Amino acid sequence: MIHVCRKEHFNAAHKLWNPNWTEEKNFQIFGPCSNVNWHGHNFELIVTVKGLPDPETGFVVDLKHLSTLIQTLVIEKVDHKNLNLDVDFMFGKMASCENLVMEFWKILAPAVNQIVPHGKLYKLTLYETPRNFVEYFGE
Repeated sequence: MIHVCRKEHFNAAHKLWNPNWTEEKNFQIFGPCSNVNWHGHNFELIVTVKGLPDPETGFVVDLKHLSTLIQTLVIEKVDHKNLNLDVDFMFGKMASCENLVMEFWKILAPAVNQIVPHGKLYKLTLYETPRNFVEYFGE
């Protein structure tokens, strides 16, 4: 089995805030990530597809096609946006990386699986900072 990865980049702002908590508790739990005026990140999204190479092309997935799909379905919706206010699939959800990557999966899995004849979406990795990231396998 081959794992093929495509990395995309986007910038976005968000705030971690539980409206059921006091300002003090939000700051205690989320620290500066609960800043009332938001904060931003330079996110990296790595989409991993697993499968066997197509006998005619030698590709598991056409990376140009995969990039276009990721750009159209996800990046254009979140780049230079406020995740809490501007992104419809995040309305009513805590704008954590964990929730964001699960929403990305819901969007990307059906589309990616359609363009990969001998494989499927395997994993999403979302970097919020160079040292903080989440991985999601669709489980």
